[in-house]
Amino acid sequence: MNTFKNGKFNLSGESLTDNFELLTKALDASISGIIITDNNQPDNPIVYCNKAFELISGYQRSEIIGHNCRFLQKDDRAQAARQEISDCVKNGMECRVEIRNYRKNGDLFWNELYMSPVKDKSGQITHFIGVQNDITTRKKAEQDLRQQKDLMEKKIDERTAELRDSEAFLSSIIQTVRESLLVLDPQFNVLSANDHFLKTFKVTAEETVGKHLYELGNHQWDIPQLKELLMKILPTNNPVVDFEVEHDFPHIGRKLMLLNAYRVELEGQYKDQILLAIEDITDRREIERRKDDFLSIASHELKTPLTTIKGYIQALQRMVSTEAGDRFRTTLDKVAVYVERLNNLIAELLDVSRIQSGNIELHKTFFNFDAMVGETIDAMQISTPSHHFALKGSTKALIEGDESHLIQVINNLLSNAVKYSPESKEIFIHLSRVSEYVKVSVTDYGLGISPEDQKKVFERFFRVGDVQERFPGMGIGLYICDQIIKNHKGTLWVESNKGEGSTFSFTLPIGGGNTNGN
Repeated sequence: MNTFKNGKFNLSGESLTDNFELLTKALDASISGIIITDNNQPDNPIVYCNKAFELISGYQRSEIIGHNCRFLQKDDRAQAARQEISDCVKNGMECRVEIRNYRKNGDLFWNELYMSPVKDKSGQITHFIGVQNDITTRKKAEQDLRQQKDLMEKKIDERTAELRDSEAFLSSIIQTVRESLLVLDPQFNVLSANDHFLKTFKVTAEETVGKHLYELGNHQWDIPQLKELLMKILPTNNPVVDFEVEHDFPHIGRKLMLLNAYRVELEGQYKDQILLAIEDITDRREIERRKDDFLSIASHELKTPLTTIKGYIQALQRMVSTEAGDRFRTTLDKVAVYVERLNNLIAELLDVSRIQSGNIELHKTFFNFDAMVGETIDAMQISTPSHHFALKGSTKALIEGDESHLIQVINNLLSNAVKYSPESKEIFIHLSRVSEYVKVSVTDYGLGISPEDQKKVFERFFRVGDVQERFPGMGIGLYICDQIIKNHKGTLWVESNKGEGSTFSFTLPIGGGNTNGN
């Protein structure tokens, strides 16, 4: 029998586990997005989110857990609501704000957030719970009303002139751009094709304009997945971005084309049209393939003689007589150090080659995650006396993964923290367990990374422009780390402010990725 006493509802006859499962089901059934953050951990990471929050944000649970909820604002940091939320968290107060957020695909949505602290029996704040509702429709309606009022004040002749100017401007762009462009109506009939399209595909305007897109040539654009994407452009305003088509085209042979499609934002008779851009990337992709092949061959060819040189140096170090001078010993040791650096560089190039070819191998076993991190930090501390590494927290978790590859990730993050913080000698590492994931954060107080560069730091061969002259490197370490973490079904990200340092964090699923996403 259910009873209500002292303001609390009791499900008599049911276990705490049953009550918890019922609570979880109730939260997941809510149409409002619900998150819970852990106030006892640094930066209040999200430890729970329901299904509605995933739908609202567009992110999956694995991409949410461990992050601070401000990741939804991306680069839109100058909102007063952000400071209001921060003040409420700092003072342990509840609040209600309306804030601009961005879905995973970059779409803006307005969020109405109710946030309250959760306290334990002693009155200490342990968690915060946030209830979120998507109010984009309401905001859009308010904006539409304001815009409608402004539009009604304009004269008809000014509006007509603007439309004519827009048509002429669009037509001039289409004809002058050095890329194949088509303008389609809502039924995907070709309204116009620029000269570059006609020259590229060796067709005439009569063969193209007025024809259905899927009937052009030998029906090369009649692709089910492309159809599905194009059908979503007008009603949802979602563009088609970087859709690849490899096909044996009439007159020009086999080519690899990159398609991008956008809704044309004009009014009146020009409303609801689609601009389709088609780029021939056949030569570019072939150059990339040749570059990857060269990288693979060069790395393998350099590996064999370098291994031999390394062996000879080690032999010379063992054969040095007691009568050898200090200068000779020092020179030999320096040669050994630089050979080892070259060996590590070639190993990284081989890793990149394996990743690009899809041949990276993971040898997964269960191991003590905390012990692995601690031993890696101890080894780094011995080899890097110039900095102090402070480890806090623990996960007490057994992880199924490739231990050597994960050691490589942590070594790279620690090395980068040292490399880019020459003036600050403290490196902080924090371990925590968030839901069914372990989280590692490496923080330095060095140069920091600008918001623009943060989006590219995990790309292959990318290096931050203002530091590449001061700090040598090839820009492949973070790319390798990102690929290793992805192959372990985890996520790697960075938070940084220019001149204030950086925090690189990654999460890994406990149990080798056997998470159900609930």
